[in-house]
Amino acid sequence: MLDKLLKYLENKKILILGYGIEGESSYKFLRKHFPEKKLFISDKNMDLLNNHIDLIEDINVEVSLGKNYLKDLEDFDLILKAPGISFKNIDISKFENKITSQLELLFEFVDVYTIGITGTKGKSTTSSLIYRVLKDQGKDAYLLGNIGEPIFNDIDLLTKNSIVVIEISSHALEFIKKSSNIGLILDIYEEHLDHYKNLNKYIEAKFNLAKYQNNNDFLIYNYDNELMNNYKFAYKENDYAISLISEPNVKNKVFLRNNLIYCNNKNLMNINEKMNLKGIHNTQNIMFVLAVCDILKLDFQKAINSIKKFKPLEHRMEYVGNFDGIDYYNDSIATIPEATINSIKAIQNINTIIVGGKDRGVNLDSLINFLSKSEIENIICLPKTGEYIKNGLEKSTKKIKLVSTMDEAVKLAKKVTKKGKVCLLSPAASSYGYFKNFEERGNIFKNLVNSTN
Repeated sequence: MLDKLLKYLENKKILILGYGIEGESSYKFLRKHFPEKKLFISDKNMDLLNNHIDLIEDINVEVSLGKNYLKDLEDFDLILKAPGISFKNIDISKFENKITSQLELLFEFVDVYTIGITGTKGKSTTSSLIYRVLKDQGKDAYLLGNIGEPIFNDIDLLTKNSIVVIEISSHALEFIKKSSNIGLILDIYEEHLDHYKNLNKYIEAKFNLAKYQNNNDFLIYNYDNELMNNYKFAYKENDYAISLISEPNVKNKVFLRNNLIYCNNKNLMNINEKMNLKGIHNTQNIMFVLAVCDILKLDFQKAINSIKKFKPLEHRMEYVGNFDGIDYYNDSIATIPEATINSIKAIQNINTIIVGGKDRGVNLDSLINFLSKSEIENIICLPKTGEYIKNGLEKSTKKIKLVSTMDEAVKLAKKVTKKGKVCLLSPAASSYGYFKNFEERGNIFKNLVNSTN
């Protein structure tokens, strides 16, 4: 399975750029298949070697660390770039054609069927749900990318019958020149503006998932999304449109009518059936999954049974528990206003919400307007965006409090939230600068809820 890939890599001078989870995975894969090959690693973390004794002991690896880690990139044949490294203000003209990734190498050189899932929100839930549906129908499926393992961790296990489900960030798609067999673009909202020169570059990266498809491939796309519609992408005849609000005038579509999900002319399920996934945004995720089922000719009834049993992932409208008569929900994954608005609509009965995080320049006016009209009584604001939200709501009748830490937020929420009501953490902002990631933020919230009640 890997012959073409290994032959391509064999005589290349390769730089592993960024030594996080994916970078380490690339190193281990290359060292396994090329024990004596000279490898190069660059990372801005000066203390990297303190935690990687294997790199110190490897006489065939050269490591460059610190602020000049992006120097002389044009000297390499291939740059295996970690998705999180931004070239926003860097002239990449001398080495752009050398940039690649685990994802692109899989698409180009490994003969497996790939399903790529991207979007601003919903990627992890949809990817996990597709994987569950495939496994329940006996398929040799793998869940890789953001939500699963790095691609190179499992690449040796793949066979010609494998189906690889990959959650893909815009960062991983930014420089890619190959696309997946089935691509899903769930939605696009204003996000990650700290990484891209402008919003259009972010949208462009998302559409790279489908840009290089051929006529035997499929794109499943959000027919209702304003930013996607404005982008004017040239959809193929066999692509699938997903709509919550109308029946698209295209050949293949999954749409909602009178609470029933239809795939083309076939009624598949009622969204009011008992299931664990709640909210209209999860209905939309399910519709994308059903489109995949149609393309792969899977058993719809078995798929629907898998969907009904599927439980929400951690940090995604996750029920923490009832403490002293208050229901607590952890929605730390909500890093944009649209996600928080969706969660409020889905959970309901919310008396207190905790919002705020890193300011990345995302417009918060829609959230402020929604909160001002909502029935939520208490709004607890964390820095830095919480300050803007607080100022925007000062003329409302809400009880608004700005706090400095999550500890303060949870203690205050315990005091002010009415019994029989809900306290929701749904920040509508990134965690970076205050927490390692949204998982750490959510875990701290859950620990505080458990320890202060």
